[in-house]
Amino acid sequence: MLKIMPINMNKLLLVLLIFIASFVDTFAQDHATIDTGKWLAFETGSRALPDRKPTATRKATTISHLEIPRTLPKDFIVVHAGYALLYNELHEQATWVAYNLTRAETKKVASRTNKFIPDPLVKTYSANNRDYAGSGYDRGHLAPAGDMGWSAITMAESFYYSNMSPQVPAFNRGIWKRLEELVRTWALENDAVYVVTGPVLTDGLSAIGPNDVSVPLYFYKVILDYTAPDIKGIGFILPNAGSGESLQNYAVTIDSVEKLTGIDFYPALPDRQEKQMESYLCIPCWSWRNGTSPRAKVVAHQKSSASVQCKGTTKAGNRCKNRTLNLTGYCYQHNRLK
Repeated sequence: MLKIMPINMNKLLLVLLIFIASFVDTFAQDHATIDTGKWLAFETGSRALPDRKPTATRKATTISHLEIPRTLPKDFIVVHAGYALLYNELHEQATWVAYNLTRAETKKVASRTNKFIPDPLVKTYSANNRDYAGSGYDRGHLAPAGDMGWSAITMAESFYYSNMSPQVPAFNRGIWKRLEELVRTWALENDAVYVVTGPVLTDGLSAIGPNDVSVPLYFYKVILDYTAPDIKGIGFILPNAGSGESLQNYAVTIDSVEKLTGIDFYPALPDRQEKQMESYLCIPCWSWRNGTSPRAKVVAHQKSSASVQCKGTTKAGNRCKNRTLNLTGYCYQHNRLK
């Protein structure tokens, strides 16, 4: 006679809970959860961000899209091959541009195109050539072309006007360029860095062009090294002006950049880790060999603060009437160096 053993309900419940936990864990990994249980999701209206394949130089992070700041339901994230951005229609430029720069991606395989075109993915239309023509301002890259040289596509997309912001020439070609070079050095040293950068957009800014592109007074950049064991972060706030100072003088906590911009950076980090990393500034934790530049070169830039009439000539053979701040003496359309 077959004996039926009594069912231990406690054991059955335990097995059931283990099965459910295993299922939830698998589901969570497929949907980019992080170890605090928060969801890394993109609100309604945003394009889904495709996962980037890990490079051979490092292990894949367990947090997808770590570089993306916190978004709102109304936000629409524009996604390109090398970077993502949040476009600000009021100011006709990006509120932020975010990307993950790996060591492998610092190796340049595509040449600079210098072909500036409107962003085809910005539904409300981005700025264009006419906005910068004769303004005296450079079309300053937010995600620099130097970080996007790892493919022909990323290089071309780095010249979209959604990735541009009006910058004083001495700033764009001076301290801003030095910071971009320093970030590439950090990507090489730390295997990868997560970068978010952009203009500080406020009310009352002056504007250029028929689309009223705002001219920021300040720019920011925040960088996260999330490669163990030395996880660290740093921020920068720089005035839109030439400077011969060391970049260390403009280094701040990421919390400071958040307070100035109102942007929540790296929200996908575990809460405790995010709070600790963003509130602490460790200057010695980073290398600074590209952080300084000869002051004399920058002083020469600063002396060219007054606009002058462009030296260029029109197709009709007349002197160009545009005024420029460019050191070359040529306006945006005739600038021979930019």
